[in-house]
Amino acid sequence: MPTDSPQPLWQPDAERIARARITRFQAWAAEHHGAPAEGGYAALQRWSVDELETFWKAVTEWFDVRFATPYARVLGDRAMPGAQWFPGATLNYAEHALRAADTRADEPALLYVDETHEPRHVTWAELRRQVGSLAAELRALGVRPGDRVSGYLPNIPQAVAALLATAAVGAVWTSCAPDFGARSVLDRFQQVEPVVLFTVDGYRYGGKEHDRRETVAELRRELPTLRAVVHIPLLGTEPPEGALDWTALTSADTDPVFEQVPFDHPLWVLYSSGTTGLPKAIVQSQGGILVEHLKQIGLHCDLGPEDRFFWYTSTGWMMWNFLVSGLLTGTTIVLYDGSPGYPDTGAQWRIAERTEATLYGTSAAYVMACRKADVHPSRDYDLSSVQCVATTGSPLPPDGFRWLHDEVRDDLWIASVSGGTDVCSCFAGAVPTLPVHIGELQAPCLGTDLQSWDPSGNPLVDEVGELVVTNPMPSMPIHFWNDPDGSRYRGSYFDTYPGVWRHGDWITVTSRGSVIIHGRSDSTLNRQGVRMGSADIYEAVERLPEIRESLVIGIEQPDGGYWMPLFVHLAPGAALDEALLNRIKQTIREQLSPRHVPDEIIEVPGVPHTLTGKRIEVPVKRLLQGTPLEKAVNPGSIDNLDLLTFYEDLARKRA
Repeated sequence: MPTDSPQPLWQPDAERIARARITRFQAWAAEHHGAPAEGGYAALQRWSVDELETFWKAVTEWFDVRFATPYARVLGDRAMPGAQWFPGATLNYAEHALRAADTRADEPALLYVDETHEPRHVTWAELRRQVGSLAAELRALGVRPGDRVSGYLPNIPQAVAALLATAAVGAVWTSCAPDFGARSVLDRFQQVEPVVLFTVDGYRYGGKEHDRRETVAELRRELPTLRAVVHIPLLGTEPPEGALDWTALTSADTDPVFEQVPFDHPLWVLYSSGTTGLPKAIVQSQGGILVEHLKQIGLHCDLGPEDRFFWYTSTGWMMWNFLVSGLLTGTTIVLYDGSPGYPDTGAQWRIAERTEATLYGTSAAYVMACRKADVHPSRDYDLSSVQCVATTGSPLPPDGFRWLHDEVRDDLWIASVSGGTDVCSCFAGAVPTLPVHIGELQAPCLGTDLQSWDPSGNPLVDEVGELVVTNPMPSMPIHFWNDPDGSRYRGSYFDTYPGVWRHGDWITVTSRGSVIIHGRSDSTLNRQGVRMGSADIYEAVERLPEIRESLVIGIEQPDGGYWMPLFVHLAPGAALDEALLNRIKQTIREQLSPRHVPDEIIEVPGVPHTLTGKRIEVPVKRLLQGTPLEKAVNPGSIDNLDLLTFYEDLARKRA
């Protein structure tokens, strides 16, 4: 695969490189820990994986991590899975998240925005007070370290306070967004058996109020371990019978007491998409998340006390947890609760303007939607504060890079990042001191030995291979919930290459050190031995204005053949006539490869996604192979289950 792109789209100037926190960190680490002073980011990254223990020790010192009891060594056991980080150490995540209250009490910790787009703030002092009051009330309810506390909440300040109070007590947080139906929530929460549930009466989205009181009642019935339910009246209703009132629990003027827990003590449970079977309940540690997020937000995102951090997300996606960790670097975080495109497609740009965000994160899909809707951010909004636009969720197509460069600012740092719920962080992406090349992630992250491997485990450069990580990261799961022998954890990441994390993405590591993501490797298109990621097909096809969205599947046939249909969801007014069919085929033939021209192009009423917005390729593939719907997919994990009946019917007709 050619990766020549000699002219970067963007190059940081000398002043920007000099003031970047990662530059200062490198100079300090060179002086104190033997890091390379010369060679820029590439040399620092190489050192960070070659001298893994020294690197992470340096991170804890640079960010002044407070260990209540000291660690015996940085890495007690290096094996994956099961690496032991900082054995002997105790600390508390919430204590670090609220440190800025000591020096910036009256400045905003949170900026909260709803669909009116008018920001309201919560100061550091007020957030700390609420967390102190709520943590004391949780302890009074009998919540102890290791107990699970759950939130059925939108992206509102109360959700942040509830997470931090839970962590302060040493309990384990887990959350779902209120657009999840009862079955989806129960598939997640029943696994971890929460003792407290924080909930709203409803939420506002797309200009409408959505009452969730019946769903909450069902959750209460189906979660027998609950000792308390806390009611947050977002729509103004009275607490249901037996529920506690949020205001009463957060009214005391109480300093938080931070339980000092072991480094590997559980912090929260996140859930994989769970497109088949129950969602994986992924447990990450207080210490692992603390140091990984300090590195990621403070060095890679280049965020500090003077910054404002906005990422469009919901509490059901790991990016919400990542956004909350912006507090660790003293950064003001922006919480938006509402539709990403209300009252119009430009909504997120308006929020970035009104909150003076310095880093604005969104999905690649939103960027492409803005491009198709002819949105002009720099013309219509004052985005002078925005230094970086970051995207994740799926690879940002080359046209997305060009559009951001042309329509926001030509001196814009564009950070396409890729990671996973599994580590609640990035494997590759933002580096403030490196150039940006169209269609590429800037570099692997510090401390992450990211490689592309062939099936035999040989590293590849400038060729497509499996995304692997060959050394442990602190935020890798400590375990999955309800996986006592660890078999599900090992089977998820370590079966293909024992002792090496295989993530399930196709990537190219270029000879320049940048990274290209090609889509999921478990839904790879393999025509006559030539592998291609689905993301490459989507990027080409969805440039056509008639195509709203697409889904491509490659299916091995019993006779040894290979059927590759392309499903297209058309834009309003478009028709899948002969002319459009030919243009789609020509686009793929010319831009990608003649081998990957689909066998059939089929119009569909829509493309199904997980609740976090990812196209579900593997379950659709299973449906088309004849697997019954109830076995091919977990219904609670899909945004529109009705869409799957189309693919089920098609499989029946083909059979």
